[in-house]
Amino acid sequence: MGSNFSSDHSSDDPAIILFDGVCNLCNGTVNFIIDHDPDGVFCFAPLQSDAAEEHLADTTLNGHLSTIVLVENGEAYIRSTAALRIARRLTAPWPLLYFFIVVPRPLRDTVYRWIARNRYDWFGRRDECRRPTPNLKTRFLDHD
Repeated sequence: MGSNFSSDHSSDDPAIILFDGVCNLCNGTVNFIIDHDPDGVFCFAPLQSDAAEEHLADTTLNGHLSTIVLVENGEAYIRSTAALRIARRLTAPWPLLYFFIVVPRPLRDTVYRWIARNRYDWFGRRDECRRPTPNLKTRFLDHD
């Protein structure tokens, strides 16, 4: 389920994806989303950024997060629910994955946590957070 925000967010606000900025899998996922989001529905910020901290401050999510967070229409979604909600807004055929929302969340999240727990071993990690290229800077909330 999502977490309510206390601040004002309209349905016209972009959907924001907060991701682990030092995780190679997460950075590859951001590239994949950008490639399959031609309308620019999603904006991004590393979980390690001030922008992420600002967006998470209005949620019931607290503490150090090491999961994907989707902020959409004033709600925050995490783990498999976030991933599936993102997939349904990408170009075809990826919205078909949203079918898996019928799988009970504890089961979906078990698979998600297994991948998340092993992501650094399988895909590696960076020494610092991703820096967007000049043509993608507008899609990232925390950039210089």
